[in-house]
Amino acid sequence: MLYKSDSFEVSFLKENIAEFKFCATGSVNTLSQKTLSDCAAALKELAANSDIKGMIFTSDKEHFIIGADIFEFLPTFTRPEEELVVWIKNATDIFDAIEDLPFPTLSAINGLALGGGCEWALATDYRVASETAKMGLPEVKLGIMPGFGGTVRLPRIIGADNAMMWITSGAENRAADALKVGAFDAVVSTDKLLESSVSTLELAIAGKLDWQSKRNVKLQPLKLNRVEQGMSFAMAEGMVMGKTKGHYPAPVMAVRTIKAAANCTRDEAMAIENANFAKLARTPEAAAQTGIFLADQYIKGKARKFAKHSDVEIKQAAVLGAGIMGGGIAYQSAYKGTPIIMKDIQQDALDLGMGEASKLLGAKVKRGHMPMEKMLATLSKIKPTLNDSDLQSANIIVEAVVENPKVKQAVLADLEKNMPEGTVLTSNTSTICIDLLAQALDKPENFCGMHFFNPVPKMPLVEIIRGAKTSDKTINAVVDYALKLGKSPIVVNDCPGFFVNRVLFPYFAGFSKLVVEGANFAKVDKVMENVFGWPMGPAYLLDVVGIDTAFHCTGVMADGFPERMARADKDPVTIFANEKRFGQKNKAGFYKYETDRRGRLKKSHDETAIELLSPITDAPKEFDKQEIIDRCMIPMINEVLLCLQEGIVASPQEADMALVYGVGFPPFRGGAFRYLDQTGLANFVAAADKYAHLGAIYQVSEQTRKWAEEGRVFYKVEG
Repeated sequence: MLYKSDSFEVSFLKENIAEFKFCATGSVNTLSQKTLSDCAAALKELAANSDIKGMIFTSDKEHFIIGADIFEFLPTFTRPEEELVVWIKNATDIFDAIEDLPFPTLSAINGLALGGGCEWALATDYRVASETAKMGLPEVKLGIMPGFGGTVRLPRIIGADNAMMWITSGAENRAADALKVGAFDAVVSTDKLLESSVSTLELAIAGKLDWQSKRNVKLQPLKLNRVEQGMSFAMAEGMVMGKTKGHYPAPVMAVRTIKAAANCTRDEAMAIENANFAKLARTPEAAAQTGIFLADQYIKGKARKFAKHSDVEIKQAAVLGAGIMGGGIAYQSAYKGTPIIMKDIQQDALDLGMGEASKLLGAKVKRGHMPMEKMLATLSKIKPTLNDSDLQSANIIVEAVVENPKVKQAVLADLEKNMPEGTVLTSNTSTICIDLLAQALDKPENFCGMHFFNPVPKMPLVEIIRGAKTSDKTINAVVDYALKLGKSPIVVNDCPGFFVNRVLFPYFAGFSKLVVEGANFAKVDKVMENVFGWPMGPAYLLDVVGIDTAFHCTGVMADGFPERMARADKDPVTIFANEKRFGQKNKAGFYKYETDRRGRLKKSHDETAIELLSPITDAPKEFDKQEIIDRCMIPMINEVLLCLQEGIVASPQEADMALVYGVGFPPFRGGAFRYLDQTGLANFVAAADKYAHLGAIYQVSEQTRKWAEEGRVFYKVEG
């Protein structure tokens, strides 16, 4: 044994080849402060060992290194900027020490090499990977950028354009793709990984591979002339700004860092990365995005606890009601490995559902992400049927018929009578109270809501709605199934609209009132997209949701919350619903839609929409951007606060993740509660009071006012 610590050990693998094996005590290898400190000491000692002629870095886990321990590093980000620069330089010095070892080095990469794990591999001379390996730098998703040399080494290894694509997207790159651009030197089967790594290193030791020249490329400026640099960096920055609309400083800073270091040596470039990393780590966006990561870990941990206590083994699922939604649920279940029966009363609906599943799987085959054999095997896990008797084998049934309480009650009652004892029954309703639907059942304890979001394959959230009589056993089983589907389940209590739709419709109401007062809805959309950061403005979102769906949901919410959400006398949604302008589904709503060459719907101005709204709208009026934001967002955030106060949602973390995953709340703002913490609850109350005369949706609760007076914050700031 040459060296041993709590998270790695070094010993001779063969003759003069040392193996530096990461073997942390947990389930994965991460780079903690202690690990990095131990590595620094080990590398200094190993560099002085003349018996070592080459070194291979390996992992004893399923994955190589999945990154730095973000839970441990987050408090560091609250330090003053000058302290952060010193801290990050001390860390990058360790990676430089890997690169400066007096013998050839190689990373044998199995599974994931992400973040600091990717940067560790980049510091070695060679990278040999298994076929299942993936490599990437996901730091921008946390509002930061690579800080252990990623912006310095990656451009010099795979070229500036490829590196900027990797870094600004934060994507995980498959082994074959990484090999094509030169991030990996070889890709082999998992069982050949160590053997191939040793062979490669032996060739380098024997002088048959020029490892010094390979290393030297990383120590020198980029191989780009001034003209190439100008074109490359201008295009990259333009693309990033176009995608982020300036809301996400991390990818922009990463591009500018690579640009600033293009003509520098490694040490000069590393100093630039150190300084810019420190600037980013202290931004509100970094706090918000790292907050989302932590909240995501929180909801996943809570879901796993529910699932751990499930005693229902789900071998067979069923969805009742085919079509687009049913087909999406069936696809997701089959794709993730749980066979599913898709039942409907009409063959056309079954054909539509199977067509949806086939289209989704076909797209994976076309992109090269799935072989045809797997597509056929996945489709075989979906059994379309018109026969009720086929449902007998299901352990869980998702009812997904028309959004009508009487129809749903009849269907659910019939299912309960005919299904075997112990079958879990759920409803994919988006607004109808679970307790109302449960009135039709003899055993409401076996029933809950399971609200999927459309399109099912893309939307990570599933709301699990607990009714008054729903048992823990049922909740545990449904959460377990949602996790098996690869979703992020959040358990909420019952009320009209549950959590997500309950808070979304006051947002729509605030928007509609602006339009009635003379605001141009397209301008409102631009403000909410370009300034606040929503992926779609309210008018566009209503078109995507479906005007008919929104009209129906508004009625449900009005019945449930008549004081705050009564249907307005002057309502753009009502106008369009009566005119059968249902949005994207029939290509006419607030906007008109045409299919482009890629088959995607593209919106454009429609004068007819303006004319139809004219009888209920005031003369055109310009509104200040902040007023537009306040008048749309205050009603939503008010309702979010009420949901927490009433126990509909259990925690700020669950509320924020439901908004981010369910309706696309801007991640750089971190969710409603993170947004409140950054703006200040007292400032929010003052803004709401300014518009209190507009109606109940702008009037804060007494509890909210009390919290504001107490200086309530929803997330503790670690320091």
